[in-house]
Amino acid sequence: MTQQHPAPAAPPGEHLQLLLRRSQEAKNCAYCPYSRFPVGAALLTASGEIFSGCNVENACYSLGVCAERTAIQKAISEGHTSFRAMAITSDMRDTFIVPCGACRQVMREFGTDWDVYLTKADGSYIVKRLEELLPLPFGPEDLKKV
Repeated sequence: MTQQHPAPAAPPGEHLQLLLRRSQEAKNCAYCPYSRFPVGAALLTASGEIFSGCNVENACYSLGVCAERTAIQKAISEGHTSFRAMAITSDMRDTFIVPCGACRQVMREFGTDWDVYLTKADGSYIVKRLEELLPLPFGPEDLKKV
């Protein structure tokens, strides 16, 4: 059962609309000649900046990178490691787009207390906390347990 979770860290209406729009714009830049499955992501930092990313495929399939990880890597390369929300967009009509397992783990590296907006092609969305998308996660604090 999909349940929409009211999240206290959710960006206000105007910021949410900008986040959703930036993920859509990023999707339009996707390089996906093999899967023909464009995905865009927009990441809102704790300081209010937005970093977007798209999936980038490669003929050597394992060298491709997802939109979510592209956005995170762009933010990190600019000195941001604290995030409030991410919107993910694709052309899927019948179901909401969700991040792959690798992206969920990379997202988890930066905490579980942020929102992920999962969209459909018509612009509708649901919001999930990262901790809902990756239950029983392995994070940096687990490396300290010996």
